[in-house]
Amino acid sequence: MKKSLGVRELAFPAPAFVIGTYDDRGEPNGITLAWCGIVSSGPAAIGISVRPGRYSYKSLLERRAFTVNFAPEKRLAETDYFGIVSGRDVNKFEKTGLTAVRGDFVDAPYIKEFPVNIECEVTHTLDLGAHTLFIGEVRDVKADESALDASGRIDIHAAGILTFDVTSGSYLLPGPAAGRAFSAGAKFKE
Repeated sequence: MKKSLGVRELAFPAPAFVIGTYDDRGEPNGITLAWCGIVSSGPAAIGISVRPGRYSYKSLLERRAFTVNFAPEKRLAETDYFGIVSGRDVNKFEKTGLTAVRGDFVDAPYIKEFPVNIECEVTHTLDLGAHTLFIGEVRDVKADESALDASGRIDIHAAGILTFDVTSGSYLLPGPAAGRAFSAGAKFKE
């Protein structure tokens, strides 16, 4: 028998993305978000949901750009810190020693020490209530060579990419593959 848990924000695992922006002084800032994901494949786009009270919110509206930085396990403490303090009060890059690199395609910084970075241009916004959804069209994807497999694809295991478990408030690493997409269900096609 199922037990009703009521209305909850659940989708797991969620990403542990650090979103890079510049503030109104041109200083780099980052915010850790889990309410994010792929929203289109043509054009390639990522959606991020941000509360209006967050420091990055104004930057997203004004600069119309952000980067998505995939958090690696070895930067778990920095990733968590970017989500628990405000850029209004502290320069997170100075405090953590991470390096902000000016994007090549958008007006937003990416994090040098993170293995995968995506540069996005904000093309749409949607007020959802507690959050605003920012749709960013992908302008470039960058990856450390050490994060790539022999075929040149991103290997989330080699890169140690973190996810976030909304239910326990824990950061997780990817586990073993359970099966192959687009083939495991083929037996039902017959």
